Amino acid sequence: MPKCVIERTLPGAGHMSNDEWQSIAQKSNETIDSLAGRAQWLHSFVTDEKLYCVYIADSAETVAEHAKIGGFPCDKVSQVHRVIDPTTSQ
Repeated sequence: MPKCVIERTLPGAGHMSNDEWQSIAQKSNETIDSLAGRAQWLHSFVTDEKLYCVYIADSAETVAEHAKIGGFPCDKVSQVHRVIDPTTSQ
């Protein structure tokens, strides 16, 4: 299944409490369960005002559906075509 990166604007994200993140993660997991295996959340990067979430899903549309069902912001969904790192130069 393709990997996708989701950009989400969430003002104040960098200053949210552990309890707030726990609640968000629980809601996300419940929503993913309702998608019957069509998506898997890998991890998210939290910045001051945005989240960049990495998912494996059958399509970008499924990731957008997850956001809609869960009530999460979803500014942009981009399919990852390749992952590179420092070892790519070798």
